[in-house]
Amino acid sequence: MNAIRPSEDVEFDSEVPLLIIGAGAAGLCAALAAQEAGIEPVLIERDAVPAGSTALSAGLIPAAATRFQRARNIEDSPKLFAQDIARKAHGEAEVRLVRTAAERAGATVEWLADAHALPFEVITDFNYPGHAVHRMHGLPSRTGAELIDRLRAAVEARDIPILTGRLCDTLFAASDGFIEGVEIVANGARETIGCGALVLACNGYGGNPALVRQHIPEMADALYFGHPGNQGDAVEWGDALGARLSHLSAYQGHGSVATPHNILITWAAIMEGGFQVNRDGRRFSNEALGYSEAAAQVLRQPGGVAFDIFDMRIAAIARQFEDFRKAEQAGALITADTIEALAQRIGVAADALRAELQGIALGAPDRFGRIIDMALAAPYCAVKVTGALFHTQGGLAIDSEARVLRRNGKPFPNLFAAGGAAVGVSGARASGYLSGNGLLTATVFGRIAGAAAARL
Repeated sequence: MNAIRPSEDVEFDSEVPLLIIGAGAAGLCAALAAQEAGIEPVLIERDAVPAGSTALSAGLIPAAATRFQRARNIEDSPKLFAQDIARKAHGEAEVRLVRTAAERAGATVEWLADAHALPFEVITDFNYPGHAVHRMHGLPSRTGAELIDRLRAAVEARDIPILTGRLCDTLFAASDGFIEGVEIVANGARETIGCGALVLACNGYGGNPALVRQHIPEMADALYFGHPGNQGDAVEWGDALGARLSHLSAYQGHGSVATPHNILITWAAIMEGGFQVNRDGRRFSNEALGYSEAAAQVLRQPGGVAFDIFDMRIAAIARQFEDFRKAEQAGALITADTIEALAQRIGVAADALRAELQGIALGAPDRFGRIIDMALAAPYCAVKVTGALFHTQGGLAIDSEARVLRRNGKPFPNLFAAGGAAVGVSGARASGYLSGNGLLTATVFGRIAGAAAARL
């Protein structure tokens, strides 16, 4: 059970200027930024090897006006990016956080590339829903595992300590809200560490069924596709401290996880002209609205499953993602030379599936309002999928310097948050999630938190 205890009369076993809880993208960026600012941070990580939600993602960071975009003649601006974020979030996201994320994302990506040797490139062969231009920056493998490994290597190259296999369960706070230190446990032994500042970069609460059922009831019985360590520690600590909690109903879902293989199928399979049908062979939504809101749509279908329908042209694009290649190797990809044969192989009505394919009028809105520009061609492909909860987007309210805010709106003296611990820029619902919002805020506000904490 996570606890807040008074710090009076506590004699800490050790003291550090800056302590960071969590070594995901947010925590690692915070550590790099803090050291650059002249402070030696220490990271506390519950896993033996840092991974977290970052490792389970595609590792893509959206950013505007980068040199990578300019090299591809892509015109973009922080203003346009902010407009896209705000539009997708239905105007519910905190304006200052949206502006800060959009304005600093480009510099953050270039900082990671130039100072820490992360070989980013812009993905240009397809675009994610909601983004006006190509602005997704990814690493060669297109995996979050590569992103977390490279960030960890950058931290280790600078001799920043990462204390792995240690669980933080207690914060020690003074009466004015100043966080004096923490208590951690490893192999049954307990240790207290005092700190001058604390960054919570630990987790969301997607892995806590009770909190999910309370705040996101429509996903209470969904497949959880996130890190098991996302137990809501930051939310529980914040609530006990009197912090403001914001948009706890927000989350990132995904409507395309291969089942029973439990492997993510990139939404590029849909955005390049594919679509989804249910067990009756019928489409049921505008797939172009986004993969996050598609999770609940898929779960509402018979059996809580659907089929991604696309072709070999699209499969060739999707194969740039390691997850798709793994799904194909695992036998999740079903192919056929005719739509009738495909319908038989996946067990849906052939006439219904054929009607959906033939009912797409290229370049014109369909009955769901979606416009598809390119027709599918034989041979056809299908993957059986379900909807899943990936990570939560609500959390501790922060200001533009990543300082955690009290319920009265004033910041705590030395407490910062980023990543899953902090509120994101997706508003209050799944449909507000713009592709990449998770890593956008993790990296940008992680870097901001590290630098701001160092200034204390």
